[in-house]
Amino acid sequence: MPARAYLTDPAYGSDNIVRVFNLCKSYRYQTLGYYVSLLAEARGHKPLPRVNTIEDLQSRNMVRLLTEGLDELIQKSLATIKPDTFELDIYFGHNAASRHEPLSRQLFNLLQAPLLRADFQRRGQHWHIRSVRPIAANDIPLEHHEFAVQAAKEYFTGHRRRTQKHAPRYNLAILHDPDNPEPASNAKALQKFEHAAQSLGMHVEFITKADYGRLTEFDALFIRDTTFANHYTHRFSRRAAAEGLVVIDDPDSILKCNNKVYLAEILARHRIPAPKTLLVHRDNVNQIIPTLGLPCVLKQPDSSFSLGVVKVETAEALPAMVNGLLDKSELIVAQEYLPTEFDWRVGILDRRPLFIAKYHMVPGHWQIILHGTGKQSDRKHDFVDGKTEALSISEAPDRVLKIALKAAKLIGDGFYGVDIKQIGKRYYVIEINDNPSVDAGNEDSVLKDALYREVMGVFLKRIEAHKRSSNR
Repeated sequence: MPARAYLTDPAYGSDNIVRVFNLCKSYRYQTLGYYVSLLAEARGHKPLPRVNTIEDLQSRNMVRLLTEGLDELIQKSLATIKPDTFELDIYFGHNAASRHEPLSRQLFNLLQAPLLRADFQRRGQHWHIRSVRPIAANDIPLEHHEFAVQAAKEYFTGHRRRTQKHAPRYNLAILHDPDNPEPASNAKALQKFEHAAQSLGMHVEFITKADYGRLTEFDALFIRDTTFANHYTHRFSRRAAAEGLVVIDDPDSILKCNNKVYLAEILARHRIPAPKTLLVHRDNVNQIIPTLGLPCVLKQPDSSFSLGVVKVETAEALPAMVNGLLDKSELIVAQEYLPTEFDWRVGILDRRPLFIAKYHMVPGHWQIILHGTGKQSDRKHDFVDGKTEALSISEAPDRVLKIALKAAKLIGDGFYGVDIKQIGKRYYVIEINDNPSVDAGNEDSVLKDALYREVMGVFLKRIEAHKRSSNR
């Protein structure tokens, strides 16, 4: 449809339009192209490109920031280019030369506009992005016309097929990594999440990190890959939140839970019982033993699944272990060693307890996971898990539930796993995890399928609340 008709004809303001692809000649501020994307957003038509993308593309600094993780791919793609400058034309994520397909797809995922031109310059032996800008259809070279038309047809038909498939009320994306040996949920649990969502009228699509550019197609995002702050999972979470999706884990929870320095500080500030803790830097290493004694536990701030967590038995071993961790982070966490047969795990969602379990230590080991066994488990990795023993909420000590809820509220209203050690009648919060494990046959042993329906019910409630607030 002509841009002016879309902007002025009341018929195009209806809810019958699902999405607008903006192919205007210019997206400059207050041009027709700019207003098409602006009003499409106001009408809920999910434009490509969005207005914030248009603004990002006009800022070289923002383009460099968004594409800073592509260096290795850029060098590989342009390795055989002889001149010191190069233009890459991208049509709906594709380039006419197959060797540039991976780079074209990633640039399109990061900078969502139908037609893009990326300029590169070589300095010495290294290629750099100089700019990425949207182009108009009449800027497509004549020899690329047929290819560009085919790329557009494939994109439109693919989107239409997904739209028809998404007939249910809402669309939920579950982000996972099929190659992760220690996923947040095993394959059977992912199927159960899907079935639970379908029973509530939601369509589920499993996506991977290659689907960054598709987030606007969904109403909600559920992250079931191991999260880190400096990681694609956090970028997905931030983008989803910015696009107005319901997202678990939200970006703030990922940042806070993935840094044990932050957790140590906030638990201390709110007087939540925790093991005796010292934030260690290079100038106070000599305080570790007087403060905590031996053995003690050293933790890399972003450690997970027992990796980056070491037990120090002797004074002689301490310097090397501390220095190894401080080489990666200016601050690390040292805690007193509290030996137990198991850790309590309280799963909390929407500020309510969802499940409770005992994570038993690996026999003969001090952690719930033993890495480097040299054995191949069913998840194709050399580690051994301790036994998981699920209990009903009523079987847990009241103090465990109370402390866990208080700790989780410090982070937010997302999905958390609070780990607690019990020494006699005393309880200590070890950490608050975002993205807690939910494996079929483990955490769901008591609630069974009801656990998955509870999680999907929270998504449904939040999506509907967001839709209501958007329509006011």
